[in-house]
Amino acid sequence: MAPTTPSGPHGSGRPADRSPALSAGERAEYERLRRQASVRHRRARVAGSSVLLLLTLLFAPLAVIAAWVQDTVTDTDRYVATVAPLASEPAVQDALTARLTDRVVAQVDVKAVTDSLADTLRDAGAPPRVVDGAESLDAPLREAVRSAAERAVSGVITSDAFQQAWEEANRRAHAAVVQMLTGDGRGALRAEDGTVRLDVGQVVDQARERLVDAGFDKAAAIPDIDRTIVLFETEQLGKAQDAMRVVDIVGLWLPVLTVVLAALAVWTAPAHRVMLMATATGVGVMMALLLVALAVLRRVYLDSVPPAALPPDAAAAVFDTFVRFLRDSTRTLLVVAVIAVLAAYLYGPGRAARAVRGTAARATDATGRALCRGGVDTGSMGRLLAKHRTWVTGTVIAAGALALLLWNHPTVATVVLVLGITSAALIVLAILAAASGPARPSTHRAAS
Repeated sequence: MAPTTPSGPHGSGRPADRSPALSAGERAEYERLRRQASVRHRRARVAGSSVLLLLTLLFAPLAVIAAWVQDTVTDTDRYVATVAPLASEPAVQDALTARLTDRVVAQVDVKAVTDSLADTLRDAGAPPRVVDGAESLDAPLREAVRSAAERAVSGVITSDAFQQAWEEANRRAHAAVVQMLTGDGRGALRAEDGTVRLDVGQVVDQARERLVDAGFDKAAAIPDIDRTIVLFETEQLGKAQDAMRVVDIVGLWLPVLTVVLAALAVWTAPAHRVMLMATATGVGVMMALLLVALAVLRRVYLDSVPPAALPPDAAAAVFDTFVRFLRDSTRTLLVVAVIAVLAAYLYGPGRAARAVRGTAARATDATGRALCRGGVDTGSMGRLLAKHRTWVTGTVIAAGALALLLWNHPTVATVVLVLGITSAALIVLAILAAASGPARPSTHRAAS
């Protein structure tokens, strides 16, 4: 008996499709359910990306401030770089000169000098007019003392030695405070059980050595006990150390969390390019608001400082110097946000975007063809670049973004430099792709 052949088209060589065909009503119901599932999935993605975008915008200014505080508070080199310009600021120098001059003049009893001079002249039998003239020298002598003291103090304040002493003093003080707050036992200041102690061990050792060298041999028997001095006890020391740890953690991880949230917002959204534009625009707005907040805070600070305590120009210099790195970081992120918005728009379907892309493509193609006609043929490498142009462009842009992320404290100039290098690389690669020339057909020798 002959075997039974499977049903289906003759000669197809495939088994018959045993799934029953859908009726028109079933097909319509299937399409309706499919559209509903797609809509629900899209709505979920929009909602999730919107929440991530909101968190990104809330964390963006906080991340900038936290990173600035962490750098200034925990990094001694960064702190010294922050306060170093104050020593050469003219307004600050004038304020320091005036304050130190006042203290020097206050130590000089000019009236006692004039009274002593008058008494000496009176005892020597000088005429009353001469005695009265000596007593009236109080104001001129005080002005002369002040002028001489001011010249001397100003010479010290404006010297390079003061700049170096200022930086070194701030470095030692900041390092000691950081070591105390972090519990590092290597510094002279130590924090133990709510007590701040000053370690004078090195001073004791140096004093003992100098006494021995001076001939006091018994100084070598000075014991090593009591090498620390209790400066003060405070219940707030533990809170300060906890705050230091929080600043260290938040300043490091909050910026990373913000970048991750922004990336997830763009990746989750159904329209990646639109969400990239929205995220960049939102971050730019938040940075602009942060700059406005700094300007308002500056005005409030200047109004709160009495002119007797610090002149307005010196107070302005102090505030601007302390927040300049924060202001620079904010401006840098604002510029990056603007560039991201423009790049996302130029990548889109807008008429202006298409015109810009077309003009750039025509220019690079014309340059590449001219090079090819001149004998510069990139060959297979150029054809490979042309075939994978999208991947090449994405790789170059990603490399530029990674360079900005890994750059230590980037500025606006850094962003412009990276943008210029990235743009130049894209232009060169496009020209190399256009200079590949026509593909040469490979010849195959017929087998004999």
